[in-house]
Amino acid sequence: MPKSYPTYLTLKDYSVSKEEFQLLHNKELDMLETYPQPEAEKLSEYYKSEDYISHTDTKRNLLEFAYHKVREICLTRKLKLINSFESESKTLLDIGCGTGDFLETALKDNWNISGIEPNENARQISNSKTNNAVFGSEELSNLKPHTFDVITLWHVLEHLPNLEMHTGLFKKLLKPNGTLVIAVPNFKSYDATYYKNFWAAYDVPRHLWHFSKTSISELFKNENMTLVKTLPMKFDPYYVCLLSEKYKSGFMNPFKAFWIGWLSNRKAKRSKEYSSQIYVLKNANS
Repeated sequence: MPKSYPTYLTLKDYSVSKEEFQLLHNKELDMLETYPQPEAEKLSEYYKSEDYISHTDTKRNLLEFAYHKVREICLTRKLKLINSFESESKTLLDIGCGTGDFLETALKDNWNISGIEPNENARQISNSKTNNAVFGSEELSNLKPHTFDVITLWHVLEHLPNLEMHTGLFKKLLKPNGTLVIAVPNFKSYDATYYKNFWAAYDVPRHLWHFSKTSISELFKNENMTLVKTLPMKFDPYYVCLLSEKYKSGFMNPFKAFWIGWLSNRKAKRSKEYSSQIYVLKNANS
């Protein structure tokens, strides 16, 4: 058990294995760690589900249809965000790019794009949209240092083993004064507190880490990177609450889910603890 951290919650993998896991609280970083964490060579087994929505373009039901409609809106907002940064040559690396929709959107706006996606099926779909600009995760460490104006991880950091190695690699790949954009769930949000061990955004063991604003700031402070902005992802609690209701009661209960999602956003206006948050970090100019 890592450093004998206290147990924050005990919960299970509702979507694939039904196995139980613990969330251990690293109070120094204000971060939760999934325990036990699957060995690297076995981790892919926990992604083998037809319901893993970010690896497919299917619209088989109302939930998937709504997910893709919301994604279209979010893509526009993500593009607007990266266009707000100063960029020398508009070089973008999207890590964990899924089926490539964000990269495709950036490509159409004249960004020079590259992507990393470990899932072979998702990578094939993304390459069909991006002129083969997406590579497997083994290529991440082979990319040329100080290449990218912007690196994005949209709900990806929580999946990556060896945080220290990856944060150092992001620093290495960014240009001086480059921008790192990270979107992750927030275990301090109202919907997380309400659903507790049924909160779908814990998604153990695929999510190895569970972050707060403090943990993001502290993790990247070690790399001489500064948190300059935090933004809400206001659509996320509605989707998360639908799944959480399914885990809790056996069906999605859309009216209850949307009420809790709305309430979470409303409470976050004061607390600034949204269900998912975007963190914008600036690389030191050195």
